[in-house]
Amino acid sequence: MSLITVADIAHDDLALTPTIQSEAASEIDVISQSATDPETGLFFFVVECADVSVFESALEVDHTVSDWQLVSEREESAVYRIGHTPDTILLSPIITELGGLMLDACSNDTAGWRVRIQLSDREALSELWEYCESNDISFELNRMFRQDGWMNGEPSKLTDAQRDALVAAYEHGYFEEPREAALDDLSEVLDISPTAVSGRIRRGTAELVESILLDE
Repeated sequence: MSLITVADIAHDDLALTPTIQSEAASEIDVISQSATDPETGLFFFVVECADVSVFESALEVDHTVSDWQLVSEREESAVYRIGHTPDTILLSPIITELGGLMLDACSNDTAGWRVRIQLSDREALSELWEYCESNDISFELNRMFRQDGWMNGEPSKLTDAQRDALVAAYEHGYFEEPREAALDDLSEVLDISPTAVSGRIRRGTAELVESILLDE
């Protein structure tokens, strides 16, 4: 049994915070498999942006970025490998030290990160909170639950941003026939671009199908 924590974190020296504040991308997601190794110093990100040149200009003046490389580009999203400067604050190493796992991290609307973390117990969560407090990192707890509360004990990798988009789409009739809401309508509700809405709905739906309907 483990503890799953969803929290919003913020600090000017957290990775990519200046880039997030620049609004050069509508969404930045950490590729979690590369975010839990404290030794590499390299992290991979999926970026939703209308113009990669604008995003890359933001990276160039981001004091948390030491180097970056465009790995792949597709429509209005791209994958980047990014290295961070020595003074950049990274939570994944401390989470690893506590025996935990950073399940996912996504930029949020408050110019910080929303993270979903797996920890062994409340004591580990308390140590993480104390670390954040001692380093002036804002740590706002949103949800906390036990892993055994999931069906089949296997959590969905659905991000909060994808969940919000799917719930908004459902509540406003996007899935009705005929549709009662268009992407432009959901864009106004979520305060993001129609392209970002479409991407979140598409990836969120794919994740739900994979995690719930497919039999390994």
